[in-house]
Amino acid sequence: MSIDLRANPFFLDDTQIKWVEDTLASMTDEDKLHQLFCLVLYNDDEEYCRYLGEKIRPGGFMNRAMSARECVSAVSRMQKYSRIPLLVAANLETGGNGIVKEGTMLGKPMQVAATGDAEHARRLGEVCGAEGAAVGCNWSFAPLVDIDYNWRNPITNVRTFGSNVETVEKMGVSYVKAIQKHGVAAAIKHFPGDGCDERDQHVSASVNSLSCEEWDKTYGRVYSSCIEAGAKTVMVGHIMQPAYTRYFSPDTKDSDMLPASVSPELVSGLLRKKLGFNGLIITDSTAMAGLAAHLPREYMVPRTIAAGCDMFLFTKNLEEDISFMEKGYREGVFSRERLDEAVTRILALKASLGLSNEKENSFDDLSVVGCDTHKAWSDECASRAITLVKEEKGVFPITPERFKRVLFCPLDNKGNTAEDGTPNAKLRKALEERGFALTVFTPQNVTEGNMASVSEMAEKYDIIIYSAMIRARYQPVGRIEWSSPQGANIPTLCHTIPTVFISLESPYHLADVPQVRTYINCYSSAQNVIDALMEKLEGKSEFEGVSPVDAFCGKWDARVSFGPECEALKNK
Repeated sequence: MSIDLRANPFFLDDTQIKWVEDTLASMTDEDKLHQLFCLVLYNDDEEYCRYLGEKIRPGGFMNRAMSARECVSAVSRMQKYSRIPLLVAANLETGGNGIVKEGTMLGKPMQVAATGDAEHARRLGEVCGAEGAAVGCNWSFAPLVDIDYNWRNPITNVRTFGSNVETVEKMGVSYVKAIQKHGVAAAIKHFPGDGCDERDQHVSASVNSLSCEEWDKTYGRVYSSCIEAGAKTVMVGHIMQPAYTRYFSPDTKDSDMLPASVSPELVSGLLRKKLGFNGLIITDSTAMAGLAAHLPREYMVPRTIAAGCDMFLFTKNLEEDISFMEKGYREGVFSRERLDEAVTRILALKASLGLSNEKENSFDDLSVVGCDTHKAWSDECASRAITLVKEEKGVFPITPERFKRVLFCPLDNKGNTAEDGTPNAKLRKALEERGFALTVFTPQNVTEGNMASVSEMAEKYDIIIYSAMIRARYQPVGRIEWSSPQGANIPTLCHTIPTVFISLESPYHLADVPQVRTYINCYSSAQNVIDALMEKLEGKSEFEGVSPVDAFCGKWDARVSFGPECEALKNK
């Protein structure tokens, strides 16, 4: 076993190393096998916490967002019933709201990147670390350091710091350094890197198609910098990387290509040997179809550990997956040495986070959760990130004095609504509160031949405002689904009536509305983003954001404004 517990990222002293060694020696094989599992909690049910802590004895668990009170209760109960202190993880991608409902959402990663200032990534790590630690969290499944190369990818999108390698590297390193100062381990993800493919790992294994040389200059550069910065853990995705798989195993057939989570070439070869990562490696959720549908489960479960991963995230069926892991060990799918190596890293991570010092969890002052400083940082990020991608001269400022009558066109995943409580409703309300007279577009009773005439629409409305709240996840890129017939709510009047398209989430809607002349990306639909947006629409605040991705999606026609003033039309 070649683990340097004194080196990056553990940096253990003699006392901590002795705790790791003594704890490992006190464990049965069953204890060790159960320690490989990182499970999930949705509430603080005491009987279930006791069952997990005393019978299952996992190495850790992830908390889904709860109230602060419930989170503290869940963590306290789990630690109380566990002989060995537990890793407590959360998806702290956007702020403390990833573990507690009262937590601060500082901003989506792409929103943070749009500020152009790594200080906001440092603040994101600071918020996640301080608020997470306050409720007992010691492990963040973030930062997401994928590179958003493919605008059609339905899962990376605003969860990334964008498509610029230097920006992703700088933001990722800033987050890692900041959060780990609070005793919360960072998990850089999703190795070997998402964002090349257009598929979502939740539904299918995806492919990082770069050559070895291209990977080294991009994803490899980012991972190397984050590892050097001290990232304690790496989360491995259900992503194939054919070039590096064949670099380590030249004769690999297409039919033998495996997602990284079960690939010795990518975990033990690329991550451990080539990049020299010495910390803990965990799989992404093993319930995802990207892995679960790729291999028979009984075969797959133990092979995550055989490949070089140290922890197995989530289960499809708890008892069955544990039995698959135990059976694989008995049958030699992975050795005792590999088991001890994995558990040593789990214990070393715990020791490096101070968990070996005391079993009882001590909670910090909860007043940091959602505190005024963090909210002020969130407001600043919200204002600085909003990006004016495309502008028609003369549209701004948008005030009731200039554009009183507004046709408001909401777009969302459920149809085209602005129901109360939805982000589109927040924008509708903000416009109404400022004195605009809104008419919400509804497609009912609209058919070919009886649509309102252009002159009638120009007579009724001073401006048309689109509000798009379409999340990309689980569907192609969050593409817009227009109303029937013939896309009745498509922006076809932008040459006659000033039209503003506002995307509250996805930065890529210009692919569907290239004709729009004024287009704004917000990257988030939080209330403080809506408030900052209104300031900018009214001309009270400047647009400062710079797009971290190609908002034009590589479409030349999205960059231009066609209309009656174009020379080709004038010359006809």
